[in-house]
Amino acid sequence: MNEPYRNAALAPEKRAADLLARMTIEEKIAQLSSVWLLLDPEGGDFAPFQGMMMTRADPLEQIRHGIGHVTRPYGSRPVEARAGARALNAFQRRLVEGTRLGIPAIAHEEALTGFMTEGATQFPSPLGYGSTFDAALIRAVGDAIRRQMRTAGAHQALAPVADVIRDARWGRVEECMGEDPYLVGALVSAYVAGLQGPELRQGVVATLKHFCAYSGSEGGRNFAPAHVGPRELADVFLVPFEMAVKTAGARSLMNAYQEIDGVPCAASRALLTETLRERWGFEGVVVADYFAVKMLHQLHRVAAGPTEAAAAALGAGLDVELPTGECFPKGLAEALERGLVEPAALDAAVLRVLRMKFELGLFEAPYVDTDAIELERPEERALARAVAERSLTLLSNDGTLPLSDRLERVALIGPNADDPMALFGNYSFQNHVASHFPAHPIARAPTLLDALRARLGGERVIYAEGCRILDGPSDPLRVNPASGAPEPGPGPRLSGDRSGFAAAVAAARGAELAILAVGDRAGHFRSGTVGEGSDAADLRLPGLQGELVDAVLATGTPTVIVLLCGRPLDLSRIAPRPPAILLAWFPGQAGGAALVDAVFDDANPAGRTPVTWSRGAGAQPRFYNHKALARGIPPLPDFEPVFAFGHGLSYTRFEYDELAIEPSAPSTSGTVTVSCRVRNVGARAGDEVVQLYLHDPLASVARPVQELRGFCRVGLAPGRAARVAFSVAADLTAFTGPELRRVVEPGRIEVMIGASSADPRLRGAFELSGPPRRVGEGRALLSEARVEPLGG
Repeated sequence: MNEPYRNAALAPEKRAADLLARMTIEEKIAQLSSVWLLLDPEGGDFAPFQGMMMTRADPLEQIRHGIGHVTRPYGSRPVEARAGARALNAFQRRLVEGTRLGIPAIAHEEALTGFMTEGATQFPSPLGYGSTFDAALIRAVGDAIRRQMRTAGAHQALAPVADVIRDARWGRVEECMGEDPYLVGALVSAYVAGLQGPELRQGVVATLKHFCAYSGSEGGRNFAPAHVGPRELADVFLVPFEMAVKTAGARSLMNAYQEIDGVPCAASRALLTETLRERWGFEGVVVADYFAVKMLHQLHRVAAGPTEAAAAALGAGLDVELPTGECFPKGLAEALERGLVEPAALDAAVLRVLRMKFELGLFEAPYVDTDAIELERPEERALARAVAERSLTLLSNDGTLPLSDRLERVALIGPNADDPMALFGNYSFQNHVASHFPAHPIARAPTLLDALRARLGGERVIYAEGCRILDGPSDPLRVNPASGAPEPGPGPRLSGDRSGFAAAVAAARGAELAILAVGDRAGHFRSGTVGEGSDAADLRLPGLQGELVDAVLATGTPTVIVLLCGRPLDLSRIAPRPPAILLAWFPGQAGGAALVDAVFDDANPAGRTPVTWSRGAGAQPRFYNHKALARGIPPLPDFEPVFAFGHGLSYTRFEYDELAIEPSAPSTSGTVTVSCRVRNVGARAGDEVVQLYLHDPLASVARPVQELRGFCRVGLAPGRAARVAFSVAADLTAFTGPELRRVVEPGRIEVMIGASSADPRLRGAFELSGPPRRVGEGRALLSEARVEPLGG
């Protein structure tokens, strides 16, 4: 037992190199493979998970030579944490004690809205993270998820999503943080820093996904090709990934499913090796999105079979096949024999996986201390509440909100008023796991109705559902067993039952004020109105909800609309009519209470919408940082947004003045400071999200009309003021020029600072001086924001 790889005092690189030299071909390939098991929490045994697109396999045979990853030991079915940990320990023991080299497995789990297991904190959806415009808060979320995952023995989080939203029809919009690459990159980097911690021995590996341009798919359809040129790829879709790799040290990436210009991302050497490793210096591990290697053969048809698919993926730079070994175990062995894969490529991938395992401390601590497991702490429950509150966005208000506690009769109406599942996104434990096990009770999070009754008392609240969104879930995604190709299902079963309308109208007429809770229902592969594989051709309120809104508004009772949704819907017909609209993007376990607090002024909404709300599916794709001619000639009236990127109101008012730009002519390699004074001139304390936008009016290639280059959330008491300053490197004006090289060009840069992309309060400009400058890989990626309190 004196092998150097077992010596914890040696550097991970040396330990990994020593272990690699001892491995057979079979053992190497095993480290690039994975198993998806249903662990028996009682007996400690396990069997292969038989999900979609999976072949049956003997789990003991799968791990005979070891294994790289075990897939979702907690997040595949409901399991109590300690029982699950005992089963996971039994599995790890078979690897550590029952294989020749004793290499533990990495246990990976989903972690988009929290550790996806029973009893873990369920935070708001990523669109809610984006709405906070608060990187420090999102880092705290990542840190809480890190602690909960490590206490249960999970080592890698399949999060965060770094995709930049471009089309609201795409179902996975609800998994993303926004449509602006700077905002997404800043928040994703914070999330990564929280997940990974100061060192991986106490952290979990963050996995950026989906690399790359998955969200730019044709027509907003899942898996569809992305029609993205190299300039847009570099200046939009790659940016958040680059920021998280370079500024936060993200240790893993996951490929996107789709193709770019005919090349599937899982087989793109340009992405996975040339961009990621050679240009950015990434030293971590690239994992396959589930079944992506198999899809190279079965769906993309760029590989003749599993062997060729395995060779193409590994040769491109993909290291680990997830969620099971569909192609790698046998395919790589045959590919080596046929000369389709270089042995050096295999060794390089295995070395990266082994190094990560040493960095995680798996060899010293392969087992979970079941007595020490502690999922949700009180401070993490409070954090979920804080994130929910800070994400709430007041889209419109004529002064009706906040409400008075003196109201005697309040009607609460709508399909999302008393449905706990309306609080959770597609990748929450409740939606993604528990909902598929009907015999397992789903922990009931307090709904909007629960919270309102707790506030006012049940006798003052009149409840009517009005209608349902769905009559029932659709069939899950079906896969043709012969071809492996997905087959179309019936889609979400939108309700056509209007029988509850009369009660809803009566409730509204019998109340002083009505609250109407409508929106989406998240679901996987068309089992809901939004979520993975739940794309849409119509962005209006799903089902009968639009008619319900009409019926309630027609009563004349003042009606506040509360949206609980997962994509920016078409509110063009609805938005001008109610006195107020309050938005929550699937706000998580504390969402119901947070909404009621905001409605009654215990919390002042200050979220900002991280996406543009368009005038319907026909206006898609729609995003604020478009090019000047995107409106068309003549400009299309329907192109104008209903609510702009960065929009959000407050129960108080803020004024901006004293714009300063110093120096006025920085060099193309210099830095400029843009500052202003912000004052709370209202009667309530509140937060203002100060947003800095730049525009290059004359460049060698067409540039966006504006781009976010800084943001800062500032809390101010009534009458108080602060100076907000952004330090902006000239690098942040760079773009990919005519020769496809990133450049900073001299000339005028326009400055807009204000409350949203459509509400610039102050305008100015600076002049970049000196020669054009090529920008290298060490470029500045983030501006620095500073806040100086000024008093009254």
